[in-house]
Amino acid sequence: MNNLTNRGVVFKGAGKVEVESIPFPELSLGKRKCNHGVILKVVSTNICGSDQHMVRGRTTASTGLVLGHEITGCIIECGSDVEFLKIGDIVSVPFNIACGRCRNCKEGNTGICLNVNASRPGAAYGYVDMGGWVGGQAEYVMVPYADFNLLKFPDADQAIEKIQDLTMLSDIFPTGFHGCVTAGVGPGSTVYIAGAGPVGLAAAVSAQLLGAACIIVGDMNIERLKQARSFGCETIDLTQDGEMSDKLEVILGEREVDAFVDCVGFEAHACGCNHGNEAPASVLNSAMELTRAGGQIGIPGLYVTEDPGAVDSKAKEGALSMRFGLGWAKSHSFHTGQCPVMKYHRPLMQAILFEKVKIADAVNVKMIKLDDAPKGYADFDNGAAQKFVIDPHGLASIQKV
Repeated sequence: MNNLTNRGVVFKGAGKVEVESIPFPELSLGKRKCNHGVILKVVSTNICGSDQHMVRGRTTASTGLVLGHEITGCIIECGSDVEFLKIGDIVSVPFNIACGRCRNCKEGNTGICLNVNASRPGAAYGYVDMGGWVGGQAEYVMVPYADFNLLKFPDADQAIEKIQDLTMLSDIFPTGFHGCVTAGVGPGSTVYIAGAGPVGLAAAVSAQLLGAACIIVGDMNIERLKQARSFGCETIDLTQDGEMSDKLEVILGEREVDAFVDCVGFEAHACGCNHGNEAPASVLNSAMELTRAGGQIGIPGLYVTEDPGAVDSKAKEGALSMRFGLGWAKSHSFHTGQCPVMKYHRPLMQAILFEKVKIADAVNVKMIKLDDAPKGYADFDNGAAQKFVIDPHGLASIQKV
């Protein structure tokens, strides 16, 4: 592999990313050989809203970080300990890096693996405070613990044909699904999903897959709300004044929902006439107000321990002003944290392959070249109702009609 070069999307400081030459990956972890790893030729790698938090300067990410945790690739090299994968396999890479050996991994909690990040439980590719792993918005990337982590697609040709859907298995489809599962969504449920970005739209599709009766998506972006309506969701424009419970009643005939999914996270804004003002706890407080007594609240939206750009000193430390007593009084259940992707990615792959769901259509995939990644970041940050998927080698560039 010594004759191959590599390029990747690099964080250059608040508001700026560039495509640069980066080292070609090696099967090593520091000074020791990574015999359990593989090197992938990246087939597709997606821009995520979580990446945008870093690029906006809302985390403590250092310049020089190679971005990207949503990765699908073709194996071009296997470590000597890799037994069940081979060169040429096309695989989905869970954004959680997991050893498969620790207590949490053995319990299925792969989002909080104890062995892949020296500073805290849990790791991810190309993300601040998540173990220092090189990101996959690149031409090539190394993946450790490959036999445990990777999901092999059963047919390589079929995988390329359906890549715009299958690329969502690395993060946002399982994350949206996890948000719905932990919110208790099931047949006949009424569901409110906060946020019509890609994760919110993935959650809406997931709620449909789980049998929800009515799915309501709220956002301040008109084009993203239009995208939610395109596959059957009800929508609420949060820039408009009025009580949220009144708006729910117009749609449902009731003032509360069975399940609430927060797909916004810590950069939330106030609703109505104050919608231009950041209010990081606003979605969490709405969740407690709008969820029925005994209901569940799934929180796949990202909340951070440090936010340099926060509106006040407390929020900079991740301390938010929540009406937690309301949630306690209503016996709500809250579920937070990273999605354990491996819990869901195989059945969701099957749903895609057997055409039970069209996740790429729902999130409005737009394929772009690696060199167009900076523009993709800028367009996404400006509110484009699209999911940008980078195709570094031109392997998956066929656009959906």
